Amino acid sequence: MRAFASYAAAGSLLVMAACSPQVPDSAAGVGIDGDPFAPPPAAGTTINGDPLVPPARVSTESVPSPSGAAPRSSGSNTTAGTFSTAAVSSSDADIARQTEAALAASRSTSGTAPLDASPANPAPQMSGNAGISDENDFEAVASRQSIESDAERLQRQRSQYQQVQPTAVPERAGDSGPNIVKYALSTSNPKGVRLYTRAGINLKARSARNCAEFASPDQAQVAFLESGGPERDRKALDPDGDGFACGWDPAPYRLAVQN
Repeated sequence: MRAFASYAAAGSLLVMAACSPQVPDSAAGVGIDGDPFAPPPAAGTTINGDPLVPPARVSTESVPSPSGAAPRSSGSNTTAGTFSTAAVSSSDADIARQTEAALAASRSTSGTAPLDASPANPAPQMSGNAGISDENDFEAVASRQSIESDAERLQRQRSQYQQVQPTAVPERAGDSGPNIVKYALSTSNPKGVRLYTRAGINLKARSARNCAEFASPDQAQVAFLESGGPERDRKALDPDGDGFACGWDPAPYRLAVQN
């Protein structure tokens, strides 16, 4: 009886194992296998895994050739990305022929051979350029001038010198108001020396207020002369009585005539 029970239990386990789903093998290399900090395997150890796919073979049949060079045959052993010596020599010959043709064309059109820009050649000489001065060239200047010619030129310039003598100030046409230049030359007293009597209350304060209405001392002097100055000062522009309104100074006009 016990043997029959054991057989029945074993059969049940076999049936359950047959019905359970199979878990696929993830194979080595998927996930983390073992300790990631473990040392690498020793030399000669066999490592199982998927085989590596060899890279595709690079063909050397269609290598581009430079212009004018003969194509290589299929049996050529030249590696990809390089040119043969014959192709490079042919390209240099083409460049040399094109350069010579360009130089010949330039000589035929301009009539002047181009300069050979080589470090071994001397610098070209600039001649016939009127825009370049040679005054710093002693030999060039000495060939044109001498001490005698310099003296003659200096004498000629002195003979043409003319000194213009000053003349009187011309009269203005019409009635254009007082002429402060003529008035300055007609006086001789320095600025600040009293010549005329001034009377009134707070003359300095009134003069400062009235002088502020003019843009310049010249305009104040003209208004002063128009209103009866220098004898009379109706607008209180000359409180010190020197004949000059609002600090106007005749000295520059007198000095100009003296010089």
